[in-house]
Amino acid sequence: MKSMQELSKVPAGMPLLADDIVEFHAARLLLLLGICGVSNRIKGLTKLAKLDFFVRYPEFFDKAAAATNESIRSASKIVESSMVRYHYGPWDKRYYEILAYLRSRGLIQITQEKNTYVFELTSLGKAKVNLLKKQLAYNTLCEQMKRVKEAFGGKAGSTLKNMIYKIFQEEVTNRTLDEVIEP
Repeated sequence: MKSMQELSKVPAGMPLLADDIVEFHAARLLLLLGICGVSNRIKGLTKLAKLDFFVRYPEFFDKAAAATNESIRSASKIVESSMVRYHYGPWDKRYYEILAYLRSRGLIQITQEKNTYVFELTSLGKAKVNLLKKQLAYNTLCEQMKRVKEAFGGKAGSTLKNMIYKIFQEEVTNRTLDEVIEP
């Protein structure tokens, strides 16, 4: 992944995907904390990852919501980047890098409550989330996050993980570790 500051080093003829830009992932995780979090915080890395999974894969979200009898509003379909099968279900190995990036920029703070990491927006992070929410480019993403919070925001990370394994046998559970998950 590259920071936007490094893009001038990329040859003009080389394709550049949003999925390869650190700030794009950072913006999404900031919005996730601000929209899906409770008081701008999410308890647990597993919960953060599972909510992010449902944000990034609306088709999986729709299927999970239907399987759990959650009523959901319809939304436009968006698919972002790939995730891989990991020990804890769908997982993006870049979480560690992006969370460290956000923390180093003073946008989030990470604390520990017993065995759980808590991710919380700082005042600077809240200000950035408010700016992102106003940008037209993030409207669809923000709407999907609101749908995800409404359906699954109150569930624990382990509950979401177990639900994903149960509902998505073929797509997730039966894949080998490090295999790419596709809708």
